[in-house]
Amino acid sequence: MTALTLTHVSKSFGAVDVLKDISLSVEEGEFVVFVGPSGCGKSTLLRVIAGLEDATAGEVRIGGDLVNRTPPSKRGIAMVFQSYALYPHLNVRKNMTLALRQEGQPKEVIEERVANASRMLNLDPYLDRYPSELSGGQRQRVAIGRAIVRQPKLFLFDEPLSNLDAALRMNTRIEIANLHRQLSASMIYVTHDQTEAMTLADKIVVLRDGRVEQIGTPMELYNNPANQFVAGFLGSPSMNFFPAGLVNEGDARTMGIRPEDLFLSDTGPLGARVVHVEHLGGDTNVIADVQSHQITARLFGQHGIETGQALRLGFKPDKIYHFDAGGLPA
Repeated sequence: MTALTLTHVSKSFGAVDVLKDISLSVEEGEFVVFVGPSGCGKSTLLRVIAGLEDATAGEVRIGGDLVNRTPPSKRGIAMVFQSYALYPHLNVRKNMTLALRQEGQPKEVIEERVANASRMLNLDPYLDRYPSELSGGQRQRVAIGRAIVRQPKLFLFDEPLSNLDAALRMNTRIEIANLHRQLSASMIYVTHDQTEAMTLADKIVVLRDGRVEQIGTPMELYNNPANQFVAGFLGSPSMNFFPAGLVNEGDARTMGIRPEDLFLSDTGPLGARVVHVEHLGGDTNVIADVQSHQITARLFGQHGIETGQALRLGFKPDKIYHFDAGGLPA
């Protein structure tokens, strides 16, 4: 069964078109990530799905049911926010059970659901604590637990890790991935972080300026980007772009090479001068100037390369991307 279907969905705020004719589907049990730069419309799209914003045009269907006029509480969704949105005067247990109590669920059902969610998220030691007594990561786990106990048709995550430090982001990302495997639930996850998108998603939806640029699995988008924007957005460090004429005289196209596909070579076609080196232990990122075009080479292992050093870079021809003036594959 299809968990979510959007058909020609648009959203305008006055004269500003924020979402433009978006059609996509999320299958039952699928983890779909909306990704794109700030202002691309991904959070607005999530709010339209949740019913927190009305679509200006188009249809929103959850589990096959048209929900355009259905209030958020009746859509069978549960949302996890960036800000946690916990009630400070309620302890963890009461935060997790509030919606169930408001629905009039039997006490034994509430207790069973809280016990299951608490076990999944390792929250048992914190059930009697208040939000002010928890770390950021613990608060986010409570917010996720509150969503789990509702047993929704669809989980919606709005940049849930952006307030956490790097180590907690990675740990919580793993917890969310494990949670998805355990629940086999349909999940939509909004982020501007392409690493989160690549590591969590079954399917990625890349948005720009309110439109869908490409939909596919992480590796489909990474290896076969639909255009230069997608190619440059996915990957860290991002893909290098420079005039193909630097390599092939008279070639008017733009050449794209991922940093990991560049290597040191005495006979390489790209003469470069190092402007900065990032020593990461397992990798070395070399940022270099090639005829006034800055590129990054990601070299495996440790290298004694210094700022100002001249070097040459090579690449394998089958790792090259070419784009025309409009940013399309050429």
